[in-house]
Amino acid sequence: MSKPLYIEPGVIRRLNSLPKDERVECLLALCELTEAFGRPHVHSGLGIRKVGSSLFECRGNISMRFLFQDRPDDLFIFLLGSHDEVRTFLKSARFK
Repeated sequence: MSKPLYIEPGVIRRLNSLPKDERVECLLALCELTEAFGRPHVHSGLGIRKVGSSLFECRGNISMRFLFQDRPDDLFIFLLGSHDEVRTFLKSARFK
């Protein structure tokens, strides 16, 4: 069973600012995420990993990562950033 995505407007702006090839890779990863989440053998290529209570990270492309929450009705994509940006965000107290 796949869940729909809810994508923060800031993530969409960040996607639009990427070069076309990177944007396509990230959009394809989001499409895969809806079908693969919760099915570990399917999502291995996306590099999905749990980073907190109902908080997950997945690979958008070689340099970009998505952070998202598994909510009851959807997957809430709230951050797209580099590995360092994601790590900095996770160290903040916002989701602890």
